[in-house]
Amino acid sequence: MSSTPHDPFYSSPFGPFYRRHTPYMVQPEYRIYEMNKRLQSRTEDSDNLWWDAFATEFFEDDATLTLSFCLEDGPKRYTIGRTLIPRYFSTVFEGGVTDLYYILKHSKESYHNSSITVDCDQCAMVTQHGKPMFTKVCTEGRLILEFTFDDLMRIKTWHFTIRQYRELVPRSILAMHAQDPQVLDQLSKNITRMGLTNFTLNYLRLCVILEPMQELMSRHKTYNLSPRDCLKTCLFQKWQRMVAPPAEPTRQPTTKRRKRKNSTSSTSNSSAGNNTNSTGGKKKTPAANLSLSSQVPGLGAIPNCSLNPGRDGDLCHSTAVTPSGQFKEKH
Repeated sequence: MSSTPHDPFYSSPFGPFYRRHTPYMVQPEYRIYEMNKRLQSRTEDSDNLWWDAFATEFFEDDATLTLSFCLEDGPKRYTIGRTLIPRYFSTVFEGGVTDLYYILKHSKESYHNSSITVDCDQCAMVTQHGKPMFTKVCTEGRLILEFTFDDLMRIKTWHFTIRQYRELVPRSILAMHAQDPQVLDQLSKNITRMGLTNFTLNYLRLCVILEPMQELMSRHKTYNLSPRDCLKTCLFQKWQRMVAPPAEPTRQPTTKRRKRKNSTSSTSNSSAGNNTNSTGGKKKTPAANLSLSSQVPGLGAIPNCSLNPGRDGDLCHSTAVTPSGQFKEKH
């Protein structure tokens, strides 16, 4: 039996480089097309494992999903992390949606070192509702996607800003219930809010509480600690980060230059040190700060006083000339 290209043990006659590398680099918009196909392959039996596999295929491990829209009580903005993204897509179908896909028109791509940004100002999220009534909802807005620039090309950030939405009811359904005022009144009411079902909105509100608790859940799953111990450990680590002093950059020591002072300034400094010593201050000035010419007649002080420590750790030293003409250093 001859081997075929579909055989896993098939060896290409053109060498190992003839076979296509999988996964392969594609256009960013084609990744949205692949995501639409994966959503269409969903069944009623799709469980949490299926949704986790879906998120792993199209979203990075540190991905974030942001939705911005305006409700009756003001603007809203929800941001969820990677662990909550699978549940977000599943809530869309739990609210009565049977089909979900995204349409991108006139999108702009910008390439960076490690990412690709897709900015689509005319994006439409289309959902087909089977209950409470057959309705097609078109949610329009601006979608900004950031993909990783690698073979997998997964989504790193997803930001969808909803501007408007439309709910479309087929004419055939209106004609069937033309003589029933109650059904017509029910058909005239919206089944979504800004294109989102109540299931999805309630989940986004719940994510405001769940998102900060991801660290506790991860610690509980990793170390098998009780919820109270997880909370204590997280709070203690946050407290350590708050009280820890920030790391200071290392500074290079600056070299001080000696300054020459005249004899008048040396005399004034000596007299100031003498006054400090007489008042009983804590810091005592060494006797070398006193003017030698005022104590021993015939000695002339050379103005070469430095603030740098001398050999014995004194703050100041001076050089004097004896009557015989020899140099003598005093500390």
